[in-house]
Amino acid sequence: MEKPPKSLFWSAIALILAVGIIHVLDAQDSFGDAVYKGWLFYANGLGALLAAYGIARGRRWGWTLGLFIAAGSFVLYVASRTVGLPLIPPEPEDWLEPLGVASLTAEALYIAVFLKMNSRRSK
Repeated sequence: MEKPPKSLFWSAIALILAVGIIHVLDAQDSFGDAVYKGWLFYANGLGALLAAYGIARGRRWGWTLGLFIAAGSFVLYVASRTVGLPLIPPEPEDWLEPLGVASLTAEALYIAVFLKMNSRRSK
């Protein structure tokens, strides 16, 4: 795998760790919505840590795992506010919840860094 520029490398690690940390911080409260949601938030944190490790070791799977975590989290956030999740009705009033906005920002930025990295590979 081509070595990414330091700015992309460190940005990817910081952003995917931010996604995981935000979910771990919010995990305990998420158990109140549905038990599976709390466990998914902890799994998100663990997956983000594993992705950061893979990126740090120069492994393509780390970048890809980070993409799945960031994109999946982003899509599920939108779904939770619009159509709801299993056993959890939609929460349209929570769009601007601070941790949610921070997570969406980190997820979107990670996806952008991932796409930038892949555009460098295709050249």
